Order: sequence, then C-alpha cells, then structure tokens
Amino acid sequence: MNPVLTTSGAEKMRKPIPILLLLSVVIITAHLTATRGLVAAIAIVVLPMVAVYVGALFVNPRIGIITVLIFNFFVLGIGRYIPMTWGLLMDGMMVLMYLALFFKAFKVKVPWNRASSQLTLLVSIWFGYAVLQIVNPEAVSVAAWFYAMRGLALYQWLFIPLVFILFNRPNDLRIFFIIWGTLSFLATLKGMQQLIFGVDPYEQAWLDAGGDVTHVLFGKLRIFSFYSDAGQFGASQGHTGVVFGILALFAKNRKFQIFCAIVAMAGLWGMMISGTRGAIAVPAMGGVMFILVRKHMPSIVLGIIAGISVFVFFKYTTIGNNNDQIRRMRTAFDPNDASLEMRRINQAKLKGYLATRPLGGGIGSTGNWGKRFSPNTFLANTATDSWFVAVWADTGIVGLYLHLFILFFVLVTGAYNVMYKIRDDWLKGQITALVCGMAGIMLASYGNGVFGQFPTCILMYTGMVFMFIAPRLDKQILKEKGLLEETVIK
Repeated sequence: MNPVLTTSGAEKMRKPIPILLLLSVVIITAHLTATRGLVAAIAIVVLPMVAVYVGALFVNPRIGIITVLIFNFFVLGIGRYIPMTWGLLMDGMMVLMYLALFFKAFKVKVPWNRASSQLTLLVSIWFGYAVLQIVNPEAVSVAAWFYAMRGLALYQWLFIPLVFILFNRPNDLRIFFIIWGTLSFLATLKGMQQLIFGVDPYEQAWLDAGGDVTHVLFGKLRIFSFYSDAGQFGASQGHTGVVFGILALFAKNRKFQIFCAIVAMAGLWGMMISGTRGAIAVPAMGGVMFILVRKHMPSIVLGIIAGISVFVFFKYTTIGNNNDQIRRMRTAFDPNDASLEMRRINQAKLKGYLATRPLGGGIGSTGNWGKRFSPNTFLANTATDSWFVAVWADTGIVGLYLHLFILFFVLVTGAYNVMYKIRDDWLKGQITALVCGMAGIMLASYGNGVFGQFPTCILMYTGMVFMFIAPRLDKQILKEKGLLEETVIK
C-alpha cells in the first residue's frame, strides 16, 4: 500500500471516537486516583496488559509455568508494598493453565498422559487426605482449612501435573536453573542492601507491625530480602547454594559454570546474613547426600573432611564470634540453647495432646492461621517452629507418616535414578543437585517451616518432576548425541 495513502495514528486521533475514548480513560483514572487511591488507578492501567497476557497464556500455556517460577519469589514480599492476598494469584495462575489446556484440547491433542506418574498419584493421595481433613471432628475453622490447605497440599496437586505436561524438555531444565539462579542472586543483593543500608519505609512498617519480634534480635536485623521472612530466606538461599554449587562442579559450559559458582556463593552468603540457624542444615545434609549418590571415593573423603571441619569450626572454636551472623549460626550447635530447649518443651506438650488425636487438630489449627481463626485453642497457642511438627499437629500421626513416606519415596527415586539409570554426565549432575537440595530442605524443615512456603515449595515441586522424568530425558539426550543405539549394543 502507498504510504501516502495510509492513515497514521496521529490522523486517527483527529476523529472524535478515539479522542472520546482517550479522554474517558484519563477522566476515569483521575477520578479513581482521587477517590480510591493510587492502587485503583494502577489497576486501570494494568488491566489491558493483563488481558493481553491471559490471551497469550491461552495460546501458549507454558507461559504460565515461567510466570509461576518467577512470581513465586516475590509473591509474599510484595504484600509489604501493595497490601493484597497475592497468594491467591498463584492459585488463579494454575487454574488458568488448566483452562488453557482444556480449550486447547478442542484443536490439538493435549498430552495428558505425560502426567501419568507415581508422583502424580502420590500428591493426589496427599491432597485427598487434606480434603478429608475438612470433616476432622477436631477442626474448628473451615476458613483456616481453606487457607492452610493450599500451601500444604493444593499447590503441589495443581502444579506438578502441569510441569509434567508443559515443562518437560532438557532445555526446560536449563531455563528453570537460570530463573532460579538469577532471582536468588537478586535476593542476596536485596539482602545486602538491608544489611548495609537498612530497610526501606515499607519494610520498616512491616517490622513495626510485629515483624520485629522475630526479625530484630538483640538490636540486630535478621535479613529477609524480598521473601516472607528470614527463615525462608536463609533456607532458600542455602538450598540455592547447594544446588548451584553442585551444578558448578558438573557444568561443561564455561559461562554457565561461572554463573552457577557465583550464584552458589551468593546463596551461601545470603544464608549466613539471614541469621537463620536452622538453614545450615541445608548445605550439611546436601553435602551428605552428595557423598552418598556420587559413589566416588575422593568425593567421599573430601566431603567427610569438609563436614568435620565445618562442625569443628562452629562447635569447638570461637573464630568469627565478633560477626553477628557467625555467632548466631554457632548457637545451632549448642545442645543447651534456650530456643532449642523451648522447642523440646512444646513438642512434649504436643505429643501428649495428639496422643488421642491420630488425625490431628485439623489443617490450619496451628501457626498464623490458628491464631487468626481459632485464637483461643491449645494448638493455636503452641508454637510448632517446624514444618514437620506443624504437619503432625494439623494432620496427626497418620498425616505425618503419609507425608514423610511421599517425600522419602521421591528422594529415593531421584537418588536411584542418579546412581543407576542416568548415563549422561551433565543430566546426572543436574538431577544430583536437585536430589541433594531436596535432602537439605527436608532436614531444615524439621527446624523451620520452610517446605510449604514460596519460593521453596515451587522450586521443590518442579525439581521433583525432573527427578522422575530424568530417565526419559536421558534417553532423549543420548539419542540426540547418537549414543543410545551404541550403548544398547554394548
């Protein structure tokens, strides 16, 4: 078409309808800003972008997986700046992906069979048990069940099949690590900003509203970055340190190896400045697991030496005691620590209370949800201080055994695949990192309630899927390299 005859955007604006539409948007935005505040005005501006995003997601549902992986790092911390139940957006994202797949099935065949796995079955059983908890005679609040059940069982039940279906290629594993590493590195940078320059006004308001009780100890700030709290930040960064440290050992691409090494060091530093003593369990257990799955004598010897050195440093020396972070970490090795003793007392109380309640006190009866919805109950006023203790109190000994069985089944499956099934060295290294990271988080979850919180939970669920599909990925990689037939012949 002749460009002279083409109607430009400026010429279209001379017509009355576009001008009226633009003026309407300006007037509505100004009115909402004056009457409802800045958030409402921002919503008007963001709404068209949301519509475009939803349309793109329905065309390519994989976009939703990427979004969840990114947003889950910020979903709880962003509430300090814009008060809103941001966690519900995660529910909505996952439901949107299922809707997108449902409508996509009218045109193309959706590979639902990819989600047919022992892992899907196990998380479905766990979700079913969580649903049955709504009729637990000990439960006192349906609302508490709804909110607490999401982190306990719903997210894994929704998200794991989506990863099986939409995010299951070797390159997806690389994308997963790049997103994880980049955002974890940014989290440490944010933590350093809090450590060196202090918190911003919004974070200070959060501390003043009650966050300082657990985050300002003896006048020193426990660093929480843009995560929900210092406990989650410390454990998550320890998780990152383990996973990316192992990736750096196996990576063959020099640039990616340097990236992993930097992320690992940043992660371990973030763990230290968080002031979360229990987070040290992540690299400790991750290192033990690495020694077990490697079956490599030099690695075993070096791992044992490193482990003993760390233990001796914290347990039997006072080196670095002038540093607040090191001094606090050192208390994790003190069996007479007052905090540890209080945890033992609380667990003894819970043991007596739950002895006649094999199904627990009902999901949402402990922690923040218990204090919010049933503040006058025994469980709401007894600190659990642990993910597994909270599961025990909420779902009983039956729920705890079921939950532990599922986690250990996943861990053992991943370890077995690493030790006996995966032949490609780089894939073996990646799955080894995920297995060791999971082992570390499981141990740390005994001391802190980190397992079911963002971003750890989403990272764990994604990693679980790759542990299970690793043998198939291994065959695919070997076939692409032209090694599969040769291996079979040999």
